[in-house]
Amino acid sequence: MTTDESTTVRATETSFRILDALRVLDGAGVTELASHLDFPKSTVHNHLQTLRRNEYVTKHGSQYDVGLRFLQLGEYARDRRGVATIAPPEIDKLAEETREMANLLVEEHGRGVFLYRAKGADAVHMDTHAGKRVYLHTTGFGKAMLAHLPDERVEAILDRHGLPRVTPNTITDRDRLMAELEEVRQQGYAYDDEERLEGLRCIAAPIVVDNEVLGAVSVSGPKSRMTGEWYTDELPALTVSTANVIEINSTYA
Repeated sequence: MTTDESTTVRATETSFRILDALRVLDGAGVTELASHLDFPKSTVHNHLQTLRRNEYVTKHGSQYDVGLRFLQLGEYARDRRGVATIAPPEIDKLAEETREMANLLVEEHGRGVFLYRAKGADAVHMDTHAGKRVYLHTTGFGKAMLAHLPDERVEAILDRHGLPRVTPNTITDRDRLMAELEEVRQQGYAYDDEERLEGLRCIAAPIVVDNEVLGAVSVSGPKSRMTGEWYTDELPALTVSTANVIEINSTYA
């Protein structure tokens, strides 16, 4: 057991598991939550009452839901990342120019977190809503960030999260990933070839200021459209250019 694990508070973990279950179940009653989590109903009820008293959950009839108080915390956490307020205009331009989905993502606790997205005219629907968390090795923007993090940080992330397979194309070999990260450092951008979502390709570039990785920018679209020079030359150039503008704006903000 690590030091972090030995100092966690079980009651707090229980509350967070209940909250996450409410999200997964899209709202639920005490009995459904208790069954889903394999917790005693009395435990679930007591935690829900505490969360409701503090306005973190709501109750309608017998059903509980996650409350909007989390929105205040989420917006605060997002805005603490300066790039979240600087990047959106450039992400919007990238989506308009490419007609695809453009995204801004940052790293937290060794995972990728979507902060902002803009839909181009031809963009397909994806699960890249704000707050969505993904494994870094499965995405272009994740690899773009990993390639510019210190080696010890990369090793710590891989030790913690491993390299789970998400699609048949996901990289699950550490040596292969490290070799690809070296390519990313050399060329300045990264690819995701159906590594997180089948049928989807992505090009991403890191946002780096004073050797600090602030996040990454990406363009995602269906494999059928991500082909030829558009995929190998034009999209990478547009994505890198967008990241560079965000870097300059972040430097002098």
